[in-house]
Amino acid sequence: MQQLLPLVCHLWSLLSPILIGTNFSEWKEKVAFTLGVLDLDLALREEEPSQLTNDSTEEEKAFHKAWEKANRLSIMFLRMTIARNIKTSLPVAEKVKAYLAAIKERFKTADKFLAGKLMADLTTMKHDGTRSMHEHCIEMTNLAAKLKGLGMSVDDSFLVQFILNSLPPQYGPFQINYNAIVEKWTSIELANKLVQEESRLGREGIKVAHYVQGAGPKAAK
Repeated sequence: MQQLLPLVCHLWSLLSPILIGTNFSEWKEKVAFTLGVLDLDLALREEEPSQLTNDSTEEEKAFHKAWEKANRLSIMFLRMTIARNIKTSLPVAEKVKAYLAAIKERFKTADKFLAGKLMADLTTMKHDGTRSMHEHCIEMTNLAAKLKGLGMSVDDSFLVQFILNSLPPQYGPFQINYNAIVEKWTSIELANKLVQEESRLGREGIKVAHYVQGAGPKAAK
């Protein structure tokens, strides 16, 4: 297995996302997982051991060797998953923790920009009838999950309100009913009930109108 490790690392690097600047959080999560699978995350999990001395035990020597190897290969792996134009702009680092910290600092501004865009999308999204209610709720839930990955957790009660605010006029009675009940639903419960409401409206022949932004309903000829 040790002889095959360089090849395995190379194959995993081909499967990992390439850091291009706007996907730092996703990239970091996946490369950390991959290094764990390869058992090369020791230098990320443990602090650098003290220098060996004549009094070092065999256990300390073995840990020192394993840490050095994990640190060296981790840096190599990270570099294989970074776009060339970004790689050349990063400082040289001898420790994988320091290298990862430098990358994080490099893309701190990009993450803030992305978080702002995702929050704007989440708070202004409207269901326009081009997709099912299930798909609509999943998309909004995914936006909330991406924000959490960027360090901006969206409370589930807020997500429920954002979904309710995104509903078209045909769901007016549904919203009134929700506001009238004492019980509060989770986002999952709300999504399930909206799917049921969509089915009910469909049986009654009520369709969700699809309006193009900036244009009203077409006049009958």
